[in-house]
Amino acid sequence: MDDAGADLFVLLGRLIKRMRAALAVRHLEKQDGRLSIADFIVRGRIAYDFQTDGRTPMLVIDGREVTWEQFGGMLMTFEGWQFKLEIRDLSEEV
Repeated sequence: MDDAGADLFVLLGRLIKRMRAALAVRHLEKQDGRLSIADFIVRGRIAYDFQTDGRTPMLVIDGREVTWEQFGGMLMTFEGWQFKLEIRDLSEEV
């Protein structure tokens, strides 16, 4: 294997390691039959919500579709707290 092939192999290994680590983290948990924020941090992806014709987003968190209304209900647990929302490109690690 040449140097370029070895470098590619190392990069692929790092990517797989990052993907496994990201998939191992759960941001939501069930409490009393409802989803709630597990550990003060939520990471996910913004998707199109066909049910609202795109008026509000659908969030994909831990591979689950979460409506904006459901997410708002989860946030109400933290009423009075502060928050920080960052929008990041899919290629960036969060």
